[in-house]
Amino acid sequence: MDDMNNPLLNTDGLPPFSQIRPEHIEPAIEKLIEDNRSALERLLSDNERYTWDNLIAPLDEVSDRLSKAWSPVSHMNSVVNSEALREAYNACLPKLSAFSTEVGQNERLYKAYQQIHDSDAFAQLTEAQQKAVKDALRDFKLAGVSLPEEKKRRYKEINQRLSELRARFEENLMDATDAWSKLLPNAEALAGLPPTALAAAKQAAEQKGKQGYLINLEFPSYLAVMSHAEDRELRREVYEAFSTRASDTGPNAGKWDNLPLMEEILALRHEKAQLLGFANYAELSLATKMADSTDTVMNFLQDLAQRAKPQAEKEFQELQAFAREQGGPDQLEAWDTAFWSERLRQQRYQISQEDLRPYFPASRVIEGLFKVVERLYGLEIREREGVDTWHPSVRFYEIRDRAGTLRGQFYTDLYAREKKRGGAWMDECRVRRRTEQGVQIPVAYLTCNFTPPLGDQPALLTHDEVETLFHEFGHGLHHMLTQVDVAPVAGINGVPWDAVELPSQFMENWTWERDALDLFACHHQTGEPLPDELLERLKAGKNFQSAMQMVRQLEFSLFDFRLHLEYDPAQGARIYEILEQVRDQVAVMRPPAFNRFPNSFGHIFAGGYAAGYYSYKWAEVLSADAFSRFEEEGIFNQETGASFLHNILEQGGSKDAMELFVAFRGRKPEIDALLRHNGLAA
Repeated sequence: MDDMNNPLLNTDGLPPFSQIRPEHIEPAIEKLIEDNRSALERLLSDNERYTWDNLIAPLDEVSDRLSKAWSPVSHMNSVVNSEALREAYNACLPKLSAFSTEVGQNERLYKAYQQIHDSDAFAQLTEAQQKAVKDALRDFKLAGVSLPEEKKRRYKEINQRLSELRARFEENLMDATDAWSKLLPNAEALAGLPPTALAAAKQAAEQKGKQGYLINLEFPSYLAVMSHAEDRELRREVYEAFSTRASDTGPNAGKWDNLPLMEEILALRHEKAQLLGFANYAELSLATKMADSTDTVMNFLQDLAQRAKPQAEKEFQELQAFAREQGGPDQLEAWDTAFWSERLRQQRYQISQEDLRPYFPASRVIEGLFKVVERLYGLEIREREGVDTWHPSVRFYEIRDRAGTLRGQFYTDLYAREKKRGGAWMDECRVRRRTEQGVQIPVAYLTCNFTPPLGDQPALLTHDEVETLFHEFGHGLHHMLTQVDVAPVAGINGVPWDAVELPSQFMENWTWERDALDLFACHHQTGEPLPDELLERLKAGKNFQSAMQMVRQLEFSLFDFRLHLEYDPAQGARIYEILEQVRDQVAVMRPPAFNRFPNSFGHIFAGGYAAGYYSYKWAEVLSADAFSRFEEEGIFNQETGASFLHNILEQGGSKDAMELFVAFRGRKPEIDALLRHNGLAA
């Protein structure tokens, strides 16, 4: 195929999604890697005294082209997966990994960066440029630039293998999720399910050309059954299918078992950390984070666990007693908790997520989210038609500031479907950087898995889903509103992973505020605003079982951190042994023996959260404390909004994260706001 006809090599505009074919992928990536290699060699050979302009800027240019070609490929692999696309994607992973390691271990390049750092001209660079150079020098060391040749080779092999294992983990999980479904003959078999969930199950069956009601393991379907289905045996069956995905047990036992991959991933991460002189992978993970030591992280998590566990036990005992009173089982099992919790919530607060759905039509929520952002930061967000996308339900938007300057663009892909990865995330399509033509505008992907529109009815969201949307948009704003022109520290780049959740968790707060909800929460048929008494009941129930939710998150965080902190090659991964120990410490509800939660824990085995899942709680301290300033000064106070915009969102990774937080808050973070927001005593 000639280069002229390969859409992935035209990286000037937005990605031409409809033209990208699996056969374009490998040739384009190979060519761009080769272009990068040649440019690097040329730039190192052409100069003896290196500067930002004769080395770093031109290297950023070619590496940006490679990123812009790979971004749509990686994204489509997650949202419109197919065998051919997957094959092409996987063929490129080892090549990209090998090239990345090669650059990270290039001693001439490392010395060139060191020379720039040590030169008199370094002081003339902008703060962002200086931070990018310092981060790069740190990353060279973390890529093994100083290792002897034999160890460098091994480091490269480890990285390549890890990229393959992560991809396979995610594929196994996607295939295992898509493989299970159950056709039920009539609505009676799904007694208890709300009308939206029944309509979704009916529509799912029709789309497969079947009569009846089809449930599956996509999250909206799974959650509806677990929370509402009166048939306990059905709940157990669905729970077992979901909690054993990609494992050695359950309905597809052994078919896509992730356990061998997990064990190999943990072994390789440990070996990599030791090659670099760290005692374990947890230490290596913290080399780029805010937390200064593994003890700091463990103490932080254990302190929260001690505060939350007594209340969590009390909440669980209340749930057990309630279920018994209502004629439920004497002993609650894992497939009972969501169902009886929903009943208890309804009895105590007369509210369910389903009561709220009619007030949250997706299109209105999107508009309201934009209005919140407009009021906070003085921005305008408008849809742009006619942009090439990967699916008919995808929308494209632009953000402009008061002066009409284009600040960012983004795609939204909101609904669950087959061949789409579960969960919700924001990812980069284009990063902000200064080029010879001007500033490259940042572009984001915003992906969720909500229940799609049903028949003629619009998509209706639960309040939890509204929170999820605001959360991901917080990440998007961090990426898009940056005013930093240096790609490695623009937007979320260069931000420590345990600070990266600050803008996302921060945005969730507006979904609980009357003044914000008034901008979008109204009944999709009558236009009636969300009634006061419904909002009061929602707020009253905000901290319902908050301690149980807290210990569940702490279970994930401690499990992840200890897996990487305590790995011992002589003993192997001890995945389930460590999980049981963590559950002894924090869990109030013991899952059944067949539960294989780690096999679907994509955050740490396929995503970027390895020895970093604690970041959610760490950043929640920052976000709750940051929002407390808005609570004091007014949730739409424009000066406070401008301060958050300028000190946090616009700065990206150009300064130390703690320095930025202090610039906004006027002091270091305190844990009180987090405890208060979770209904826990300080």
